[in-house]
Amino acid sequence: MTAPTRATFADPQAILRARARALARPQESATVTAASLELLEFRLAQESYALETRHVREVYPLNDLTPLPCTPAFVRGLVNVRGRITPVIDIKKFFNLPDQGLTDLHRIIVVHGNGLEIGLLADEIEGVRSVPIGALQASLPTLTGIRADYLKGVTADRRVVLDLDRLLAAPKIIVHEEVGN
Repeated sequence: MTAPTRATFADPQAILRARARALARPQESATVTAASLELLEFRLAQESYALETRHVREVYPLNDLTPLPCTPAFVRGLVNVRGRITPVIDIKKFFNLPDQGLTDLHRIIVVHGNGLEIGLLADEIEGVRSVPIGALQASLPTLTGIRADYLKGVTADRRVVLDLDRLLAAPKIIVHEEVGN
């Protein structure tokens, strides 16, 4: 057996140039993100929900909630978020889910869409993750009534993804009542 000579090995500089070209190429993740949804995951009444982060302006601790009289039960009140008066909707009450009172874990998810900016009350924030659009399934048989009306899909781990565009366009969410004298 003969010892390898320098001619049998590739030029180290050529190898380094090829590696540099491979690393400089744009990553294919740009096409993957276009086909996926970035979701903010949260809990409501021991169930897992999510909504697209493109609607989320910020997540805010539940502080200084001012009750608003003469409104439907799902309108929890108003909060001052950095100088903006924001109505807070309790989607548990909107979806007729059991309510267990407020705790220090509750957060307000400030969302915007359809010309509205409102706060959605969440029991607990779980995090953010991306889910391929093709991985969303149709509704679960247990999701009926009003929750099914605002459903975008269900993830493989049974997390309900809400259609916030449809929710914010719902006539029921806009309160047009006036107090009589």
